[in-house]
Amino acid sequence: NISDWGGERLREDVRWQFGAPPVGNANYAWLQHIYHHLAPNGTAGVVLANGSMSSNQSGEGDIRRAMVEADAVDCMVALPGQLFYSTQIPACLWFLARNKNPGPRLRDRRGQVLFIDARQMGVLVDRTRRELTDNDIQKIAGTYHAWRGEPGADDYADVAGFCKSATLEDIRKHGHVLTPGRYVGAEAQADDGEA
Repeated sequence: NISDWGGERLREDVRWQFGAPPVGNANYAWLQHIYHHLAPNGTAGVVLANGSMSSNQSGEGDIRRAMVEADAVDCMVALPGQLFYSTQIPACLWFLARNKNPGPRLRDRRGQVLFIDARQMGVLVDRTRRELTDNDIQKIAGTYHAWRGEPGADDYADVAGFCKSATLEDIRKHGHVLTPGRYVGAEAQADDGEA
């Protein structure tokens, strides 16, 4: 969210393929900078504040829409709050991909985005900080690897309340907002027989 990043001097930069990022917030400058430098079949993960998934201020919504429509977004992960020493606010992971169909080794993911809602994961290690357990990390990473169709990974399946492979049409219906909770739905509740 850095505001003093020199954006006023970089209005016509070649990296702004999806639109010039706002001068007062570097989130979409970082995303486009990283995407610009990806190899032809490259992927990258970026940690940003949750607001980046839904902000419409200063053209950010238009940039996000252009990124989604260009199939640059591979996966979105909503993380729990209190993961970082420097801030209590929850963050998210953006996974960007230059080519969602990079050959016979991986699943064709064109026109799809994987959403993972990990907000309820992790354990409090003290009253101000949460950590993801090894099992939590394996569940998140394993889901992404399965969705990509990587060799040795499990088969992918949507899990209500946790993960959903959404189409571009699904994302358009949500106004190109990339908050996983909008897509994964609620976790199925077991019927305990009580009214």
